[in-house]
Amino acid sequence: MLSKSQARTFFLGGTVVTFLIFIGLTIYSMAPSNDQSNHQNITEQVIKGKHIWETNNCMGCHAILGEGGYYAPELTKVIDRKGAPMVKAILQSPIPWAPNGRKMVAYEMNDEDAEAMVEYLKWIGEIDLNGFERIVSPLAKDKIKD
Repeated sequence: MLSKSQARTFFLGGTVVTFLIFIGLTIYSMAPSNDQSNHQNITEQVIKGKHIWETNNCMGCHAILGEGGYYAPELTKVIDRKGAPMVKAILQSPIPWAPNGRKMVAYEMNDEDAEAMVEYLKWIGEIDLNGFERIVSPLAKDKIKD
């Protein structure tokens, strides 16, 4: 059993070591060489697509990078899976898209807005995911089919 002074020394030493490890990892992760955000490729089209994504509450049903709803498919790599022309056609369709019995709102987007959404989804798809090619909630894995 430790004496009171040994316990205090052990606690303070452990705290200092843990704090130093935390600071070191923070500095390492903030280094420019470790940036995986793909921010250099943000264009006006990408910003407009993000705005459309938010104003239409797409995240209520879809997820990007594992965040969002799980009613509809995860869209992080949707351009790689489906292709830009198909995604654009779905966004411009006057008929609700209904794969696997789940209906998506028929947004009937104009060409400019649909192209902005495609550019946003392309940009999202180019983010470095550290080898995780598809992020899917464990709850949604069995429900998402391509």
